[in-house]
Amino acid sequence: MRRHSCFVFLLCGIFLPGILGFPQTNTSIDCDSLLPNYEVEPQTSAPPYIIAVSFDNFEPGNEVQVTLEALQDAGFKGFNLQAREIDGDVPVGTFKITDPNTKGLECHNMTNSAVIHANSDVKQKVTTTWVAPNDIRELQFIATVVQNLENFWVGIQSKTLTPTHAESVNATGKSKRKVCFSV
Repeated sequence: MRRHSCFVFLLCGIFLPGILGFPQTNTSIDCDSLLPNYEVEPQTSAPPYIIAVSFDNFEPGNEVQVTLEALQDAGFKGFNLQAREIDGDVPVGTFKITDPNTKGLECHNMTNSAVIHANSDVKQKVTTTWVAPNDIRELQFIATVVQNLENFWVGIQSKTLTPTHAESVNATGKSKRKVCFSV
């Protein structure tokens, strides 16, 4: 009888949370869809978060400081932050991990192509450094931010960043600008 009671107790511990609808406590966010791994719909209201960047323009190899910040006292527990070309659906560039509340994530076989939460502590702000790759067009930083297990926002965007070399340099690396001299 004692063995039967232990088995029932074990089964209840495994299945009861799922049956009662308790949400998962380990939140992961998909690299492509940017959706968390649980069955709650994203918020449709304006997000209480912003993504700030240190530069409007970049060149290959430039480092851009990126800050994800809560407005007022919103706070957040989880997030997935990526750089994507305008109308693109895969991360570009890589992140240097500079904040202890963040860690790198490998998306599409590229190390640190996204940055995510390192813990579920409530955060007001996280800062990271993004390194621009070669051959990239206009881009935005995009994020999903999880406030708690019931409230999250998908597709929060930064302002658009523009490459400075896009129109002034041809494939040989030389300027396409014409120089005119008057005599």
